[in-house]
Amino acid sequence: MRTKEQFMKDLNKMYNNIYYDGERIDRLDEQQIPCINTIGMTFDLVEEYADLMLVKSHLTGETINRFTHIHQNTDDLHKKQDMTRKLCQRVGGCIQRCMGCDGTNAVYNVSYEADKLNKGETNYHGNFKKWLERFQKEDLIAACAQTDVKGDRIKRPADQEDPDMYVRVVERKKDGIIVSGCKVHISEASVSDEILVVPTRALRPEDKDYAVAFALPADHKDVKQVVTIHNFRKRDYFKRGFMPGATDSYIIFDNVFVPWERVFLCGEYQHAGVLALLFALFHRHSYSGCKPAIGDLVVGTAALAAEYNNIHRTPHVRHKLAELIMVSELGYAAGYTASDLGKPEVYIPGVGFVPYGPGSFIPNSIYCNVGRCISGENVFREAEIITDISGGIPATFPHEKDFVNPEIKDYLYKYITRNPNISPENAAQFWRFVGDMYCSATGGILLYGNYHGGGSPIMESIAITTQYDIESKKKLVKDIAGIDDKLNKT
Repeated sequence: MRTKEQFMKDLNKMYNNIYYDGERIDRLDEQQIPCINTIGMTFDLVEEYADLMLVKSHLTGETINRFTHIHQNTDDLHKKQDMTRKLCQRVGGCIQRCMGCDGTNAVYNVSYEADKLNKGETNYHGNFKKWLERFQKEDLIAACAQTDVKGDRIKRPADQEDPDMYVRVVERKKDGIIVSGCKVHISEASVSDEILVVPTRALRPEDKDYAVAFALPADHKDVKQVVTIHNFRKRDYFKRGFMPGATDSYIIFDNVFVPWERVFLCGEYQHAGVLALLFALFHRHSYSGCKPAIGDLVVGTAALAAEYNNIHRTPHVRHKLAELIMVSELGYAAGYTASDLGKPEVYIPGVGFVPYGPGSFIPNSIYCNVGRCISGENVFREAEIITDISGGIPATFPHEKDFVNPEIKDYLYKYITRNPNISPENAAQFWRFVGDMYCSATGGILLYGNYHGGGSPIMESIAITTQYDIESKKKLVKDIAGIDDKLNKT
């Protein structure tokens, strides 16, 4: 397994295909360092959280990082959720490595089923297992590229005026395929070793060219990444305990060649929707560890805001803290239940749960979606509560250099003091933190990410209502009420 230092050395060797703010930049550009430090925790904390982060590969028997593992049982699902929560607590938000973990688990299952559909004429699963062995052995990071540009949202992929609005196969050759299109909003692709591409939706027979999954090195010379970097304002005097960062990319494939050994789905439209669903499902399961960790920080921020404002004993603060705690722990509980009910099965609407894949464990869809939906819908409510308890001070807080100016610093420390038991220096540091989280451009982006990441709440609502057995609940009521369906007009 790698160390963070080895990870950074590997990034430094990569071909420069990253564009940021009008220029090409190196992967170790200063702007990328906060993101690298964040994802670097998945290497730094392996020993401290060895019980959660280390696991034996079912392919090789070697000890590997859990972020490269294929879930073999419910315990694996539980530990992935708990690992995610622990690490996210340490960095103050998203740990950023779940995308590859969730993508590999999805492709592992779908590549197997696609080969079954083709009655052995393809070797997608063998290709993927070979790729996965290297992924595990070298402790690599993968960005899972799912979201397409989509163009005219009313039209399906094959109906678009510009066929590149969804990533597609342009040509099938003896030694590989040519692909074109663009994937957007792809988290941490600029600091990843590999790009794992999967479909974004269910497809029709006429959309078969869009039913494609493959992996490419993130620095492929014919792939361009246009990166957005999300960093908090740099501190010169009053450093944070940890300074996180994040990036996302538009990944542009302009007639890029992919060798067959890196292709895991190509034309099997019947499995494109399942692959899209499974990646989303695994990622929503990760969210049941990530979002409760963010919820822990939200609860802590609200409690400290109340304490530093000296209103922490008031009933309305207690009520708001209880609301925050309930949302966070309900999200975790739903994810824990999804782990506990995990099976090598997927839910097919109208059919129910059916065996799927070579035997790896898939979390329960209903509870994954319930937990993600509850958590996502409450993101802005949580921000509202922090705003209410904090008051206006984070929005108008003086810049840090004012607190080292000998002419005014003593006045500032005097006039920001609200609780006599809290030192003004600690109060200032706390309000800077709240300003980062809720009054900055990056803070606003994080709110959007926490709301939409892993699928917007409307997508979870659709999944819940299409996969839940509502008819059986109607029957319960009919039986108790004494309703006879035979009396209804047909």
